[in-house]
Amino acid sequence: MRVDAHHHLWSLGAVDYPWLMAKGVVRFFGDPTPIQRDYPLAQFRHDAAGFGASVHIQVGAADPWAEAQWVQSVADATPDWPLVQVAFCDLTASDAGEAIDRLQTLSSLRGLRQIVGRAPGEDAATGTDALLDNPAFVQGLRDLAARCLSFDLQLIPAQYDRMARVLDHAPDTQIALCHAGSPHDRSAQGLADWARQLKHLSERPNVVCKLSGLGMFDHHWTVDSIRPIVETCLEQFGAARCMFGSNFPVDRLYSDYQSLIDAYSALVPAHDHAAVFGGNAARFYSLGDTATL
Repeated sequence: MRVDAHHHLWSLGAVDYPWLMAKGVVRFFGDPTPIQRDYPLAQFRHDAAGFGASVHIQVGAADPWAEAQWVQSVADATPDWPLVQVAFCDLTASDAGEAIDRLQTLSSLRGLRQIVGRAPGEDAATGTDALLDNPAFVQGLRDLAARCLSFDLQLIPAQYDRMARVLDHAPDTQIALCHAGSPHDRSAQGLADWARQLKHLSERPNVVCKLSGLGMFDHHWTVDSIRPIVETCLEQFGAARCMFGSNFPVDRLYSDYQSLIDAYSALVPAHDHAAVFGGNAARFYSLGDTATL
């Protein structure tokens, strides 16, 4: 069974998403206007025809607990679709432990995400990379291993080396690198620099890589334009540590789902399809035996 390891759902009536409803605000990934409407599981399942399970990734709700509860309600209402989630928690907050305790009452919870970096311009404004110098962030990552929770890591290449040093203090925490590490500079030199920096993360055995979100920095992508990214990830991490994620509905701004699958299917060797398109995600996020999903 195929598993989408990275997508979002949202209900504008049930959860408040300030970034999503901001009118006329262009983000690093483009103009969100076309996706400023509900994106329920039924729509995702229609888009992801041929898939049978998925991982919901937190999406910047004003109240992370409200979002996590809503995702749990979706999972409970659709037992024929195995749906697990990665929720948000500020690992540096004084009440982080209590917040995680509450999140762990949800049976769909598998991990947490706290974004370190999105894009150079936005990061300069938000200062999210200050996490890398915060001892509480390191301790929070370390504590996740004891809780059997993973961490979804979103950041940009300039932050890889510092993040690697942080991860050295949390070697038992399982890390999923989002969006191939967000290689935002798609020039030949930019990709060469990204590939070199990526080794800081790929050399850590507790890090796996998501082949996801590649359209956010290349709205007119082609199989050939994303080829060096996919091939580098497969080379550095190995097929056993790579997993497909659609990043829908954000990447729906630039592509339909079938085009994504066709492109990745052409770039991932056929003998690795079962692992990259299902088995690895099922194992990492404890979705059970994909043969029985």
